[in-house]
Amino acid sequence: MGKWGFFSRISNQRTSRDAQQLWFAYLVRLLQPELDAAASETLAALFAPQGGDAEPVMNAFNQGGQSPLLALDRLDERLVNEDRWIFVGYDELDTLGDYDWQTMGTAISGLISFWASYARRWRRLRAKIFMRTDLFRRNTSSLSADMPKLAANRVEVSWSDRNLYGMLVKRIANSSPALQRYCASSRLGFKRKDDVLGWIPDIAKAEDAKPLVQRMIGPYMGANQNKGLTFNWLLDHIRDGQDKAYPRALVRLIEQAAVNEMESPKAGYSRLIDPTSIRRAIDKVSELQVTQAISNEWPWLDGVRSRIRGESVPMTRRQLEYLLSKDWSLSWNSQREVRPPADDQRVFVNYLVELGIMRQRGDGRLDTPDLYQSGLGLKRKGGVRRNR
Repeated sequence: MGKWGFFSRISNQRTSRDAQQLWFAYLVRLLQPELDAAASETLAALFAPQGGDAEPVMNAFNQGGQSPLLALDRLDERLVNEDRWIFVGYDELDTLGDYDWQTMGTAISGLISFWASYARRWRRLRAKIFMRTDLFRRNTSSLSADMPKLAANRVEVSWSDRNLYGMLVKRIANSSPALQRYCASSRLGFKRKDDVLGWIPDIAKAEDAKPLVQRMIGPYMGANQNKGLTFNWLLDHIRDGQDKAYPRALVRLIEQAAVNEMESPKAGYSRLIDPTSIRRAIDKVSELQVTQAISNEWPWLDGVRSRIRGESVPMTRRQLEYLLSKDWSLSWNSQREVRPPADDQRVFVNYLVELGIMRQRGDGRLDTPDLYQSGLGLKRKGGVRRNR
C-alpha cells in the first residue's frame, strides 16, 4: 500500500497519532546516512522496505519501540558537538493524496503535529514546511497545545507594492541594454549590476517606480484621472479578493500588453504601451491565472468554472450556492476524479472567499476580482465598477 493510501486508511479508520508516526518513520529513513552504526543495526528492518510501501515501513517502525527516537536523539547530540544543522524541507503538500482532501488534511495535520511535538526536543534537527496559508489554517485549528510553539516561528510570505514594482523594474531593466537606459533616464536609480542578478533598481518605496510607469504608459488610464491613475490601476486590477497581488500576474499583464501594442500600435511619442493595450491584457491574464490554478493547486476550480460560466457578478450568496450545488457528486475536473475541498456548498463559498477567488461586497453580495473573472467565464453586470 502506498503512502497516500495509508493516509487514506488513517483518515477513515485510525487516529492522528498514526499519521504522526508515519512521518516519523520516513524522517528516520531519510536521515539513515547520518545515523550511527548502532541505529543502522537496530533499525535495519525499517530501512529494508521499498519507500512507497507504507504498511511494512510502519510495521517495522512500531516494532522498533524507542529505537527510532533514541537514534535521532543521538544524531541531534552529535550535530550539537560538531556544530552542524540538518534542515528537512517539506513542499508541495497540496498534492498529497492526489487531491483527496480528507487524506490531504490527515497527512498535513499529522506532519504539523509531529513537528509541534518534537521541535523543542531536538536542537539541531529542524523542519522547514512550505504550505499555502489556507491549508495551514484549515489543518491546525484543532491541534495540540504544542501548536502555538511551532506557529511562533511561522513566516507568511507576501508581496508588498514596493517589492512588486521593484521586481517589475528589475525584469524590464535586465531585458536589454536599451530598456535599462530607458529606465535609468526615467529618474530611476540603480544600486549596482550584480554578476548573477543583473541590474538592481534602487526602490525604497513603491512610488519610486512611478516616474517609469507614467513614462511607459502615461499618468492616466484614459484621457484624465477619471479613468484611473495608471500607477494604482496596474496593481488594483491584478489583486485577488483578499487584496493580495502576485508578481506573476503583474509580469503577465505587462508582457501581454506589450504583445497587444506590437499587434496594434497606439502608444504616442516616448510611451511604450497605450492604456488600451493594458486594459485588453486583463482578460488574458485572468485566463492564464485560472488555467494555471487548475493545473496546479486547485484542480477543482475547473468544476467551479463549468458550473458558473456565463453568469453575471455580483450575485447573492444564495445564487452562488445554488450554482455550485449542481452535480455536486460528479467530478470537479474534466480530466480526472476530483472532489471539492468542502462538504457542502455553503462551506465551499466561504472557502472561495478565503482564497480570494470571490470577494464579499459591503451589501453582502459576492463579486469576482478581475484576476479571476474572465478566466471563470463570468460577466459583469452593467454599471458595476470593476475595481474595488
